[in-house]
Amino acid sequence: MKNPPSQDPLHGLTLETILNELVAGYGWPELGRLINIRCFQADPSVSSSLRFLRKTPWAREKVEGLYLFMLRERRRSGQS
Repeated sequence: MKNPPSQDPLHGLTLETILNELVAGYGWPELGRLINIRCFQADPSVSSSLRFLRKTPWAREKVEGLYLFMLRERRRSGQS
């Protein structure tokens, strides 16, 4: 018996993939403005941000929420 495909848009995505897409879509300065955490504002890098996000559930939730918002906005505007 096959399992139906997951309806969760985050299913199968790594935190690194999500972060890289957010940085590509918004850039570090805007990301630091939208989510007020120091690792996005002071000398940001993917590796330091991943270390922080993996240890900090509330920050990871904010990042995942912003990613879902970005996906909805892309769909609404007709982008893939």
